[in-house]
Amino acid sequence: MRSILLHVHDDDGLESRLQAALDLARAMEGHVTFLQAVSYDVIMPGDFFGGMGAEIIPVIREQAQTLREKLEQRMAGEDVRWDWLEESGWAETRLMEHAALSDVLVVSATEPQDMGGGPSRLAGDVAINARTPVLVVPRGVSGFDCSGPAVVGWDGSPEASRALRAAVPLLQKASSVVLATVTREGKGPKYDLPPTSGAEFLSRHDIAAEMVELSGTGGHPSELLGHAAMERGASVLVMGAYGQSRLLESMLGGVTHRMLADPPLPLLMAH
Repeated sequence: MRSILLHVHDDDGLESRLQAALDLARAMEGHVTFLQAVSYDVIMPGDFFGGMGAEIIPVIREQAQTLREKLEQRMAGEDVRWDWLEESGWAETRLMEHAALSDVLVVSATEPQDMGGGPSRLAGDVAINARTPVLVVPRGVSGFDCSGPAVVGWDGSPEASRALRAAVPLLQKASSVVLATVTREGKGPKYDLPPTSGAEFLSRHDIAAEMVELSGTGGHPSELLGHAAMERGASVLVMGAYGQSRLLESMLGGVTHRMLADPPLPLLMAH
């Protein structure tokens, strides 16, 4: 997990995801690539001839350059290897392109406040479409302790299995690892692979994992997993992303959709 791709955008979550990326890079002796995707596709209501949009483009370009200079000055005093990529286009598209040769993507959990502050569509898009794990960082997080406890949300699904495999470098540094399974009243746990399979896989990487069952009668699985992680002082919650369609998740309140709405700690997700 040494090649770290960081989403750069001037919003109120930037400092948190930057700090998380730097802490991860230090722990893994890694390299951070700052990806600044600047879109010049400006649509102004009533601007039928494009004149107003053309006037805004230089402003967008200047703002992007100002942010780059600010972060480059900041990185001059950091002890982390890094480089900068500036590209035109939408962030989702450019992140997914560069994810192919990255070990992990770092994005924020929520949209910027000026866009409503709801669950980040960007985080959901890259979690589904990129074949790279995504570290989703809540706004306000001041750091990312890779040596802290880790909780893995386990349901035995392909998504959970991919997330577990992707998290191995991180779990090897964790002070403790818990495989948490949510059980449902009268139905028992539902999984393709039991927790013992996940624990056995981790043991082959010299990772000891405690298996814990959480009663589904105590609330929604997202709440139970979040509470279990916070109760144990976890630094990260590892989980599969969107085990069912994104539309169904939104309509039925799936675990991924609800967790992205208000994550209590950083999430490492894979689809």
